[in-house]
Amino acid sequence: MSDKTSLPQIDFVPAKAEDYEEVMSISGGIYNGTDYLPFRYHAWLKDPQRRMILAKCEEKVVAFESFILVDDGTTAVLEGLRVAPWLRGRGVAGLIQNFCLDTLRSDHPEVKRVRLTRVENPPASLLTKYKVIGDSKAVMPFHIPADQLESAIKLLDSRVYNLDVSKNISVLGPEEILTFFEESKTREELLPGGLLVQGWLPLSTCKSNLNILLKQKIVWIYSHAGDSGDSASSSKVTARHSGTHAYLEGFLSLGTPPYPVPFAEGIHRLDINLFGNDPSCAKVHILQQLKINVQSLPAGGGIICILYADETLRTELEQLCAGLTPFHISREQMILDMEI
Repeated sequence: MSDKTSLPQIDFVPAKAEDYEEVMSISGGIYNGTDYLPFRYHAWLKDPQRRMILAKCEEKVVAFESFILVDDGTTAVLEGLRVAPWLRGRGVAGLIQNFCLDTLRSDHPEVKRVRLTRVENPPASLLTKYKVIGDSKAVMPFHIPADQLESAIKLLDSRVYNLDVSKNISVLGPEEILTFFEESKTREELLPGGLLVQGWLPLSTCKSNLNILLKQKIVWIYSHAGDSGDSASSSKVTARHSGTHAYLEGFLSLGTPPYPVPFAEGIHRLDINLFGNDPSCAKVHILQQLKINVQSLPAGGGIICILYADETLRTELEQLCAGLTPFHISREQMILDMEI
């Protein structure tokens, strides 16, 4: 094991636009080529709710971390951690995260908790500080090259055509999304603990977080119970039973518009977060999210689609996607939380 005490002096400074290339140089291969930071970096710099921190050693960038203030400014979400390959395993990640925590305590004393997402099996040292909140989500990525998009959507269409749930689907606009946030019963049923995760960003259903989501032009699709009404304002979440299973009839999905990633030229990443436990609704939502979001792809663009769903849906969704090319990032998504 490397001696952490042998680290040279490390300085922490705000990230700037001109640091982009250096940050990218320590990020090669992250998330198996689906790294979001190349696309987000410059937009993040302009976000007044976010701070981006660099660790520098001998004037070279050796680590990056950021935090965004959410929940009316009472929570900070850590995002984007990366460490230069030659310093991994030597405690640099802990150093930059501790610097972020010290910055929060000094500059943002109103922040009471820190939240982050991690893949399965986080290090024991992390779990001594943070607690896992909620259930982990199943993560199911697959790759569809540009020349297979049309046939892939036809394949999925053939597998869901007889599912009688599409009549209750609504694509929500801003006012309907606000109504969804205001309906406490809906939130409690679909979002246990009041947490809504978009991609890997965990947010509470606090209405001040709505602007963060609306700025990203996310596609919101909602399945409501019953046949009456088209919008979230007329919906209720109820339970129906099938054999020994109880399914919530309400179902929500968020689809992040595709954005380019380093994996290969022309490849874009699409995140689809699913909230609810009805497999029929989940399948229809995935198909509809794909149909809507691939429309924004440039000519010749392919996708790596990442599904995040209730663990109980894993088997049926893997069957839905059988024949598509699986892609490895992780199997689970965990949310960690710590009071400061």
